Amino acid sequence: MKKRINKFLILPIVLTGIFFGTVSFKSDFFEIAKQIEIFTTLFKEINMNYVDETNPAALMDTAIKSMLEDLDPYTNYWNEQDVEAARINSAGEYTGIGALVKTGPAAITIVEAYKDYPADKAGLKAGDQIIKIGNIKVADFKEDAGELLNGAPDTNIQITYIRQGKTQTTSLSRSSVELNAVPFYKLLDDKSGYIVLSRFNSKASAEVARALKDLKAKGAEKIILDLRGNPGGLLNEAINVSNIFVPEGELIVTTKSVIEKYNREYFTKREPIDTKIPLVVLVNGRSASASEIVAGAIQDLDRGVIVGARSFGKGLVQRPRELAYGTQLKVTISRYYTPSGRCIQALDYRQRDENGKAVRTRVEDYNQFKTRSGRTVYDGGGILPDIKLETSEFSNITQALLSQDAIFDFATEYYYSHSLSDAESFEFTDKDYETFKNFLKTSGFNYVTTTEKELNEMLEKAEQENLDIASELSGIRAQLKNFEKKELEQKKPEIASLLTDEIIKRYFYKEGLYEYYTFHNPEIKAAKQILNTPAEYNKILKR
Repeated sequence: MKKRINKFLILPIVLTGIFFGTVSFKSDFFEIAKQIEIFTTLFKEINMNYVDETNPAALMDTAIKSMLEDLDPYTNYWNEQDVEAARINSAGEYTGIGALVKTGPAAITIVEAYKDYPADKAGLKAGDQIIKIGNIKVADFKEDAGELLNGAPDTNIQITYIRQGKTQTTSLSRSSVELNAVPFYKLLDDKSGYIVLSRFNSKASAEVARALKDLKAKGAEKIILDLRGNPGGLLNEAINVSNIFVPEGELIVTTKSVIEKYNREYFTKREPIDTKIPLVVLVNGRSASASEIVAGAIQDLDRGVIVGARSFGKGLVQRPRELAYGTQLKVTISRYYTPSGRCIQALDYRQRDENGKAVRTRVEDYNQFKTRSGRTVYDGGGILPDIKLETSEFSNITQALLSQDAIFDFATEYYYSHSLSDAESFEFTDKDYETFKNFLKTSGFNYVTTTEKELNEMLEKAEQENLDIASELSGIRAQLKNFEKKELEQKKPEIASLLTDEIIKRYFYKEGLYEYYTFHNPEIKAAKQILNTPAEYNKILKR
C-alpha cells in the first residue's frame, strides 16, 4: 500500500518543484495549478482518512526522494541538518570531534581521525565502530547519528566503540575543526613545487596562491598541482584557482541550460600569479566537478600537462534553492563546457537502461574538440589526461573493492598485525598482495561482472518460464570466477597503489601519506620526469 501511495505523490511534487523553482513561460500554468491542487487534496485525504496512523513528514520525505531519483544524483533535498553540513563543507570549519566518519544503521565507522584533533587525542582510529554516544545507541537513533558527534566547543561526550571485536569507551571534548583546502605543499629536490588541493571550499584559491608564492620564494621552478580524489566544490573557486596560472580575461567555463538566466560565460578577473611556470596537474577517477573545470581549462588553454587517469566525468552544475523551514533544494541548473566547448559529463540521466540506470556515453560517440594549440581532446567521459598511468586507474573491480570497503578493511587488519616506524621505507610487496587476495576470500567481497548480472537475469526469466538451464550456466560461472582472479592480477598496480595509500594513512595520517608521495608516488615521479624534460613538455603541448 505504501508503494502505491508514494507513486501517487511523485508527479504532483515534480510539478510543485517546477512551479516554485523555475517559473518558465514554456510551462502550462493551468496544468501546474491543477496538479498542485490535486496533490494538496490527495495529501490531506491520505493523512486524514488512511486506515493506520500516518506520518505526514515521512510521507512527504519519501515522495520527494522518489521524485528526485528520476532526475540525477546531484539534485537533492536538504533538511536543516543537510544545509548545515553543506555550509560547513563550503566554509571549511565546524565544531566536532575532528574525524571523517561513515554512518551505518548500527554504528558510525571512523574513516579517518584528523591529526591532533579530539578523536585522535582520545585514541580513536580508522576502523573503530562507534555504537553509543553518551547514552544514545546509534542503532536506536532514527536520524543521522553522525550529527550527535558535533556540538558546541569544549563540550564533553563519552563514546563507546568496537575495535577488533572488543568494546571500549573513551571521552573527548569537542573543538573547532578547520579543513584546509591545501593540506600539504612542499618544495621537492628537483625544484618542483608540489601542491595538494583536496577540496574547492571558500579558501581554495587563497590557499593555492599562498602555497605557490611560498614555494616560488623557496626556489620552485615548476609546479605539480594534485587534484586526485578532489570531489569538487564551489564553481567560482575553480575559476579563481585557474586564474592563478592563466591571464586575466580568459574564458574558463561556460554554462548552458534551457533556462536563459543560467546561460553564462565565466572569465578570469584577477591578475595571475604566474602564467609561465611549467605546470603538471594530477587527476584520477575521483577528481570531479570543480577539479575537472580546472583540469579542463589548463588542458584546453595548453597551460599545462594533465597526468593520471580519466577523471570522473561530472559536467553538471548545481545551485541551492531556499525552501520553507530552513530546508533547501540543491538542483542541477545547467551543464558546463570547457573553453574548447566540450561537456565532459559521462552519464546521460535523460536516457536509462532496462534497470533504470543512467546510460554512459560510449567512447565511439565522443566528439572531437581542439585546444588552443590544435591538440585533439574529447567530450563525454571526463578529462582524459595527456599522460595516462595505470596506477591512477579505477577499473570496475577496483570500484567494487572500494564500494565494499575491502581495501579499507584490509588496511585495518594490516595495521593491527604489523608495526611500521618509517613511512619512507614502506613497500607493499607481492607477498602482501597475496595476503590481500586471500583476505578477499573470507571477507565477503562479491565482484559481480556485467556478464554475471545478465546471467542472473537470464536465470530468473528461465525460472519464470519453467526452463532448467542452471547446469548450462555453471560452466560459465566457473569461467567468471577465473576472470575475477585474472582481473585482480591485471589491475594489481592500481589496487596495490590504493592499498599502499590506505595503509600509510593508518600509521602516519594524511600528512605522512603526502610526504610518502613525494618520494615514491608513480604519478609524481612521472610529473617530475615531464617537468625536467622541457622538450617533452613542449612537445605534449605542441609548442
